[in-house]
Order: sequence, then structure tokens, then C-alpha cells
Amino acid sequence: MRQVTIYDIAKEAKVSISTVSRVLNDTAPVRGSTRAKIEELIQKYNFQPNAMARGLLKNETGIIGVIVPDLTNPFFPEVFAGAEEEAMRSGLTFLLSNTIGDYVKESEYLSIMREKRVDGIIFMGGRINLKHCEEHLVQELVQCASIIPTVLVNGGLRGTDLTRVATDEAAGTVLAVQHLIELGHTKIGFIGGESHMTTTSNKLRAFRKTMKEANLDIREEWLLPDSFSIDSGKRQMHNLLAMKERPTAVFCVNDYTAIGAIKAAAEAGLTIPHDMSIVGFDDIPLAHHFIPELTTVSQQAHELGMTSVKVLKAMMNKEKVKKHTSLEPKLIVRQSTRALMP
Repeated sequence: MRQVTIYDIAKEAKVSISTVSRVLNDTAPVRGSTRAKIEELIQKYNFQPNAMARGLLKNETGIIGVIVPDLTNPFFPEVFAGAEEEAMRSGLTFLLSNTIGDYVKESEYLSIMREKRVDGIIFMGGRINLKHCEEHLVQELVQCASIIPTVLVNGGLRGTDLTRVATDEAAGTVLAVQHLIELGHTKIGFIGGESHMTTTSNKLRAFRKTMKEANLDIREEWLLPDSFSIDSGKRQMHNLLAMKERPTAVFCVNDYTAIGAIKAAAEAGLTIPHDMSIVGFDDIPLAHHFIPELTTVSQQAHELGMTSVKVLKAMMNKEKVKKHTSLEPKLIVRQSTRALMP
């Protein structure tokens, strides 16, 4: 059976193709009787307009490109879920690309997205989290953003004015460290994060500032950047526990490193939080189900994704948007922290 087209609907309704298009897209008023007649035919034939043809007419594809650095990290799927929820309200779909932290793959996916004529791009991780990004990588993204509306999520590129949506990681670090201080902890360590990444340096800077403002000593040997993995948390907790003097509490750069730290502490015979308090960052789903349940800082990942799409849609509609939209983090107190016992 031949597929019904917009031309067939127009012919049977005895109207122009543009009239049918106005009804389908609700772009202009159509006489009530005419609209009813067209809608009846659409229902009769279960007519679905061809998305590609409609995109060509509007010079739109209805596709948003999304670049993420690591889909195995639960934080990024949480952000994506929020983005998807917001996009579906406008009938938008996604071209999702997982770069595995490879800058060459980022470049390849940016090229593919230009070829596919995506309407906008959401960019997470990778080069936008580097403290010192190579100039050719910066200019490649700047050039792409000059053609396709682009939103950077939880990152940025120094010396550019690209649109950013981010949770205030420094404020989140302050919440976590202040929580430990209020529990009576004065000996606090810092675990995880790669030193060349801004997410690590921002949190470490906020950690130092909060400790200094509380007139607490910062023990350099207790500041142990590494990576963002569970293994990293285990490795650096083992290093902490091997020291002659150890902290009574530890702030971890993310929930993965916090979970690794707790596992290492348990393997060494410690009980969390009785022997040591541990705080994570991100509030991934596992944080609530791990034992002990993890005290952490929520980046409001779902809201972060939704907000990113809202900002991107405004850009796609040629609306003016703020260059930097900031979300406030929230401290989630669970079982991995407690007051320091005398």
C-alpha cells in the first residue's frame, strides 16, 4: 500500500499544501471548518509527516548532538536523562556520542554533527575541563559554536565566551567541608581527581579556602589527587592509612573515589563513619544504595540536563541567553559522616 503524503491530504481536502502544513505545524490561523476537514483526513490515514522533508522545509533536523566523556560514569547518564526529558517536550531527538575521554574522538564527533546538520550541541567533559587546553582544540570548538548553537556543561574554555551551564562545584565543596568541620573534624584530607582538570583544581582551591577560613591546618601530605575512579579512591585511601598520622575525615572529588575510599578503609579494618567520616560529590544513584549510604553533594544532574536543553533551545530560537547559567549544589547527609567522638 502506497504511503499517504502531504500532497494526497491537500488534494483530497481541496486545499493547498501550505494550508495542510499550517495545520500540521500550527504556524498560522486556518478556518475552523478547513482545519477540521484536514485533521479528519490526517486521522483517517494515520498520516505521519516525514521528519526529513519537514526538516528540509524548515532548515531544521530536530536533532541535538550530545558529547559525553564516559557513559559508564553514572553522572553523565543522569544529566542526559534530564536533557532528554526537556527535549521530548519539543519533539527533539539526540545524536549521542561517547568520547571515552579521547580528544581526537571529540573532533571526529564534532565533524559528524556538522555533517548531520544537528540543530544544537551539548558538550560535556573532555577538553572543556582542561586547565590548559591546546589552542587548536579551543578554536575547533569555537568555530563549531559559531555555526551551531552550543552549550558547554560543567566546563569552559579560557579566553572564549561560549555559553555555559554548570553547577557551582566550588560552592558544593564548601558545603561538604563545612559539614565535616561542624561535626568537629579538624584533620581533613582530600582524595581523587586529576590535577590537570579544572574540576579538581576548583574543588581543591575551595577546600583550601574553607580550611583556611576555619583556621585549620592544611596537611599537604593528605591532599592526594589521582583520578576519578573507584580504584583511585582505594589506592589513595591505602596511602593515607599507611601514614603515621591520618585524618579523621576525607573529602573525595566524586562519589566513585569516595566508594573506593570506603572499601579500602573497610579492608583495613576501619568502620565508616565510626573511625573516619567520608564525603563524596555528585550524588550518583549508587550513593544512596552503597553501605554505608554516602554523604555527598548533589550537582542536581537531572536539572543540569534540563537547564542545558532549555538554554540551547533558546539559542536555537535566536533568543538572547546568559553566557553562564549556574545551579546551586545541595549537601545530602547520609550515613558515611558523623560527629567526631572525643
